[in-house]
Amino acid sequence: MTRTVHIIGAGISGLSAGVRLAKAGHAVHVHEATQQVGGRCRSYFDGATGLTIDNGNHLLLSGNRHALAYARTIGSEAGLLGPAKAEFPFVDLRDGRQWTLRLNDGRLPLWVFDKASRVPDTRPRDYFALAPLVFASTGRRVGDTITCKGTLYDRLVQPLLLAALNIDPPQGSAGLAGAIVRETLLAGGKACRPLVAQGGLSSVLIDPAIAFIEARGGSVRTGRELRELTRDGGKVTVLKFIDGEIALGADDAVVLAVPARAAAALVPGLSAPTRFRAIVNLHFRYDPPAELPPLVGVVGSVVEWLFAFPQRLSVTVSDGERLIDTPREELARAVWADVCKVARIEANLPPWQIVRERRATFEATPEQHAMRPGASTSWTNLFLAGDWTDTGLPATIEGSVRSGDRAADHVLRM
Repeated sequence: MTRTVHIIGAGISGLSAGVRLAKAGHAVHVHEATQQVGGRCRSYFDGATGLTIDNGNHLLLSGNRHALAYARTIGSEAGLLGPAKAEFPFVDLRDGRQWTLRLNDGRLPLWVFDKASRVPDTRPRDYFALAPLVFASTGRRVGDTITCKGTLYDRLVQPLLLAALNIDPPQGSAGLAGAIVRETLLAGGKACRPLVAQGGLSSVLIDPAIAFIEARGGSVRTGRELRELTRDGGKVTVLKFIDGEIALGADDAVVLAVPARAAAALVPGLSAPTRFRAIVNLHFRYDPPAELPPLVGVVGSVVEWLFAFPQRLSVTVSDGERLIDTPREELARAVWADVCKVARIEANLPPWQIVRERRATFEATPEQHAMRPGASTSWTNLFLAGDWTDTGLPATIEGSVRSGDRAADHVLRM
């Protein structure tokens, strides 16, 4: 049966739901409150650098099944580029030490027995001490599950979990951290190749999705803020936008793919996270040295990950609350100094831009995770999507796409 589905929110969770439903033959109409699509996963032209930059630096892995299936469906998988093997260069700015983490393709972690492939000054038994994370419940904290100190923690576990949880790892949910370990380190190298949208997030993950939906008779409209959901008999019957109303047919469905606070305001009694964490991204217009890898993990610095794009060096700082109020030029100069050390260059501060997302992700603590809802609601034709819903993962692109897929699957089962 063909039905009309209204998707509220044109972030990647809403678009992934729309793509899945459009592929199944349904009429999909996406309504976005702002004037741009993509949410926190978008590109735009930045006047300060004179470049098209991403709102935030995002990394996918070759084992992100939902995200890669989404890209494959919209015909943009080739735009996700990365090395042929699961290799992650690192540098420790405290002592200048450099190494490359090299995961073997198979699921059996033979790499931990290879001194040249694992973190320097670590032993195989250090890695097996992470086993409690794999089986931990989401109600436990990382700091109560494993020892959060030592060489392996400082040089691998802390950077990995900080990037995934966007919170100081000891405070984070051990269950969510365990999900990351299972889908990365324990999944083997074939699932851990790093993939980056070198041409920009919008060109790879957003624009092709819009084209896919529109090519199948759907629509994506901006400036459409939803003010109220009217319900009757356990179903949503009317969507009240800032500029008009839409009455729903008996078989129509709605996917609410908006941020947690907006969803809670629209759906009375909805349980949703109430605490959030910031991410800070810095972009510098500078041609990367030819020998610089596309991605470098950085230890002992405010810089955590350095991305090398054409004409641009970009930095991500997770759990960035401490940097939100730092004067912009002061922050740019401090970060650029460390970028120069990592890239081994000497250069004055080039044109730059700072993007500070104050509410980038929900706070991945046990308490906040417990407030995440599933995809279904008490209204039989209303479903939820967003990385803040209970996807089994922290707030990641893979989690966003997974949430959209789950919401779409509920619609398909109506």
